Amino acid sequence: MKAGSRVHIAVVEDDERIASFLSKGLKAEGYVTTVIGDGSHARDFLPLIEEELDLILLDLSLPSVNGLELLRFWRDKGVATPVIILTARDEVSDKVKGLDAGATDYVTKPFHFAELLARIRAALRTSEQSASTTLVAGDLSLDLITKVAWRAGRRIDLSPREWALLELFLRNPYQVLSRTQILSHVWEYSFDPGSNVVDVYVGYLRKKINFPGLTPLLQTIRGAGYRLSPPT
Repeated sequence: MKAGSRVHIAVVEDDERIASFLSKGLKAEGYVTTVIGDGSHARDFLPLIEEELDLILLDLSLPSVNGLELLRFWRDKGVATPVIILTARDEVSDKVKGLDAGATDYVTKPFHFAELLARIRAALRTSEQSASTTLVAGDLSLDLITKVAWRAGRRIDLSPREWALLELFLRNPYQVLSRTQILSHVWEYSFDPGSNVVDVYVGYLRKKINFPGLTPLLQTIRGAGYRLSPPT
């Protein structure tokens, strides 16, 4: 928790009735709450989010800046605070967009308050676990529990082999890893020396983490192997 010993939750909701209901209910459960009713105002609260907030309940239909844009803005800025989307939009496509944008969970209105509390507790538990189970190098991170990577706020879905390969690189940043080392750690057995399986999977991984406009992370060291060089 960031704010003393009590969990601090922001309710980003423009409907005053719903915001009041949530705030009163959360306070009755012992949480500290901050209510924000405007998207642009919530965006300006970035310093508070990074330093004090433990979780955000986010409506999508907000004035000035909608919730989805707000969520993407926070994730692009590297804010990892758990965000539970709380909205009337119940289409599968909306849920996919919200989760892909970096939401921790997605709850549709109307909702049962007891269920929302359970989801809040789950999100906070996951956040606490992630603090000690995340590998980070520069703007690239890998969650060892969910097995999902993030770069500059953008989610990167990986195959099991790509995930294992990225974990190896993140545990050994700036170190040149030979193909033999990679084979023994990721595949756990030796291939034919002429096999190009390492090159193929490094290529797959490079395409996923070397985003256009951002510093390339995976480098080929001729005659030696590969190196992950995160920007300082």
